[in-house]
Amino acid sequence: DCLVDESGFFTEAAGPELKNKNVLEEGNEAVIRMLQAAGSLLKEEKYVHSYPYDWRTKKPMIIRASKQWFVNTANVKAAAQDVLKKVKVIPTSAVNRMLEMLDRRTFWCISRQRCWGVPIPVFYQKNTGECLINSETITDVIKVVEQQGTDAWWTLPIEQLLSKEAVAKAGGRDVSDYVKGQDVLDIWFDSGTSWAHVLEGAEQRADTYLEGKDQLGGWFQSSLLTSVAVRKKAPYKTLVVHGFTLGEKGEKMSKSVGNVVDPDVVINGGEDHTKDPPYGADVLRWWVAESNVFTEVLIGPVVLNAARDDINKLRNTLRFMLGNLEGFNPETDSIPPSEMYIVDQYMLHLLHEYSNKVTDAYKEYEFSKVVRLLQAFCSRNLSNFYFSVIKDRLYCEEAKDPKRRSCQTVLAEALDVVVRSFAPILPHLAEEVFQYIPYKKDSEGVFRTGWINASSAWKKPGIEEAIEGACAMRDSFLGSISGKNALEYEVIIVIEPGLLFELMEALQAEETSTDSQLNEIMMASQTTLLSELPKETPADANITKGTFLINLEGGDICEQSSYKVIARPIAKAKCPRCRKYTSDSSSTPCPRCLNVLAGKGST
Repeated sequence: DCLVDESGFFTEAAGPELKNKNVLEEGNEAVIRMLQAAGSLLKEEKYVHSYPYDWRTKKPMIIRASKQWFVNTANVKAAAQDVLKKVKVIPTSAVNRMLEMLDRRTFWCISRQRCWGVPIPVFYQKNTGECLINSETITDVIKVVEQQGTDAWWTLPIEQLLSKEAVAKAGGRDVSDYVKGQDVLDIWFDSGTSWAHVLEGAEQRADTYLEGKDQLGGWFQSSLLTSVAVRKKAPYKTLVVHGFTLGEKGEKMSKSVGNVVDPDVVINGGEDHTKDPPYGADVLRWWVAESNVFTEVLIGPVVLNAARDDINKLRNTLRFMLGNLEGFNPETDSIPPSEMYIVDQYMLHLLHEYSNKVTDAYKEYEFSKVVRLLQAFCSRNLSNFYFSVIKDRLYCEEAKDPKRRSCQTVLAEALDVVVRSFAPILPHLAEEVFQYIPYKKDSEGVFRTGWINASSAWKKPGIEEAIEGACAMRDSFLGSISGKNALEYEVIIVIEPGLLFELMEALQAEETSTDSQLNEIMMASQTTLLSELPKETPADANITKGTFLINLEGGDICEQSSYKVIARPIAKAKCPRCRKYTSDSSSTPCPRCLNVLAGKGST
């Protein structure tokens, strides 16, 4: 029984003393007086307590009993829990919360009293209020809705919705004895059955359902219950559950408070661009990707500016690769990995490793890991290391020299892999880059040409030891001349006979060289590789000692080798073209540059 009407006033059934009185106002006082008069009031006092308030109007709510339609979830709850345990849930902690919610759920109220929505197709006997709903009545209504949509329930007369045969079969006399129900379906029932319309075929399941953590008791659950009830299976293979966005200070966003960050303003800017600058869609997408979206995330000018700076650094890396691929055609100019410089082969190996890691991260929806891998690869492996090492080859060797083509081949592969790896996060930047690649056909776009295609031939685990050993010595060399120009020095590397020496010999066969692969990595003007310290080495020489552990064949071959690095100013003059100190005169190019210039036909 309900003694309160929809306006919050006591009904006639509550008695003359309460009739038409507001429940929370004068009705409340009247109830207290009636209890006092009956001698049934033990104590009266005012105290502050928790009470439900409407989130829109901020006014207290009145909870009243009303006739509704319910689904008895007890019939499917156990099956739904079993099915859910087989679903991949990211993060894994969310599955336990959803299982607990299912366990607590008893009935699901699926009817609402609103002026819009999908109608519940039930007819009621005018006099008795008895319900009429069965397979025949549903079939009749389906035929009408297929032609005219759900509004037909409200606009058509009952005679066009309910057949005489269905009434007779139910034991009724005439269609006019019935009225249409006015209830509409809970919108969670609408969205919870979306799988039935979106997925093709009764056996199909969605790859992913993606929503916020509030949907563990909402859409995720209603979709699961309806699918298990009808098909005995979950509608999804994977659930990705994200947290909420908060203000930069960690405060909850609210329209009424006025602290909501509008994505349109972030992308296109506000009325005052000095206050709300346009960041573009890619900055917003980058912020989402780099955030730990499985918990609460913060947004504001500070994090958006940081995201923009990150993208600008990435753009600089891409610009370097694009600029140095001018005049390069992979179809005719590529160098096979086996004929490349060892450092170029090493970069392809790292590129293969990066491709696998970033692909695995995407598969696990770990977008923040994708961003970290991308930043580390572009900053540490490309910009800080590889670009620095190959600049001399790119800028000073003859344009078609195989040594130059070798590193251009790597740049082309690196550009392709890097752009494809961030395309899901920064689609606009990815397409922009593809438009500027000189050898790409006009019709080719990053999203029409597949995912990363890293060749298995790039993988060469043993090659790491040679380059990383050389890099350890380079670090010792650069550390010993901290802040000074490495080209002003020659470096002498002394390694005791063994594996490390043999690896360095693969980078420099001759004892002393100005253009060996080892010298390129050292970034000096000249490198000398010896197995023992020169006898003429002065006592005050700048000697740096170090060790390097070689680990090959998965640990089967291990050897720790000692080395010494001696840095000393070089006696030669600075070449005006390549700026290495390898010339006999500061006004004359070095022998290498003279050969290149002669090959170009220049003077």
